[in-house]
Amino acid sequence: MDMRLELVPLPVADVERSKAFYVDVVGFHLDHDVQPGNGMRIVQLTPPGSACSVVIGTGMGNGPEQGTVKNLHLVVADIAAARDELVNRGLQITEIHDMGGVKYAYFSDPDGNSWALQEIGQYAKPA
Repeated sequence: MDMRLELVPLPVADVERSKAFYVDVVGFHLDHDVQPGNGMRIVQLTPPGSACSVVIGTGMGNGPEQGTVKNLHLVVADIAAARDELVNRGLQITEIHDMGGVKYAYFSDPDGNSWALQEIGQYAKPA
């Protein structure tokens, strides 16, 4: 049996601000931005090369008052290069921390949802 995580909902207070953050600063691909009616808006975004997307919007159930999502991981082959690209896009991100061969750098979106860039060295899956 296969089980694939393909979509993670993120609570946000301002859909436009979050869409701009993920597309323009972090470099996610905008998959779709639809408003099917009744005040609902669905914006799906995918990190480059990922099979898993995030969804933000309105009228989809729990909103920003329900808290934040913490420590989502974006696995990269070269954390220094990925971090440099994100810094050049204007992202505030921590320095790289080496945790015994696994390297991390952290950032948050405007709503406090937090992310970790992770490089797992020899254990990394091919891109």
